Amino acid sequence: MSGTLNKVMLIGHLGDEVKMHYFDGGNCIGRFPIATNESYTNKQTGEKVTNTEWHNIVVRNKAAEICEKYLSKGDKIYVEGRLKTRQWQGEDGNTRYTTEVNVQDFTFLSTKKESMANVTGNIPQKQPMSGTTQPDSTRDVQPVNEQEQDDDLPF
Repeated sequence: MSGTLNKVMLIGHLGDEVKMHYFDGGNCIGRFPIATNESYTNKQTGEKVTNTEWHNIVVRNKAAEICEKYLSKGDKIYVEGRLKTRQWQGEDGNTRYTTEVNVQDFTFLSTKKESMANVTGNIPQKQPMSGTTQPDSTRDVQPVNEQEQDDDLPF
């Protein structure tokens, strides 16, 4: 096999707000961490163990602006991209390295506000627009056949 593949797909929660940096010429870059979790049960002790991995995410230009506008800490996101390692000189003169995910595609999965609404059960119901009428639910009721009532199907 002569080809290689550098592809990362992650689903995780933002660990911080999107940090933006703007360059001359109008380009920009956004950076934020994503946490992914792995849970398992320790067979010896029977306790549930959760390990968290942190990933450094990089988005560029219009994608960065969209992420900054709509994402906040705690939001769930799917990202797809490539691993890239870069180096720089630290303030102490030492060479530093970091590995980042350069995003090529992303999807917002849920916001923190949506997640909290699901937990507390305070999901706002859509209200009908003024001037519309609700269908009469009694009109659509069909008589139930007695044979269908005795059926033991699990669904």
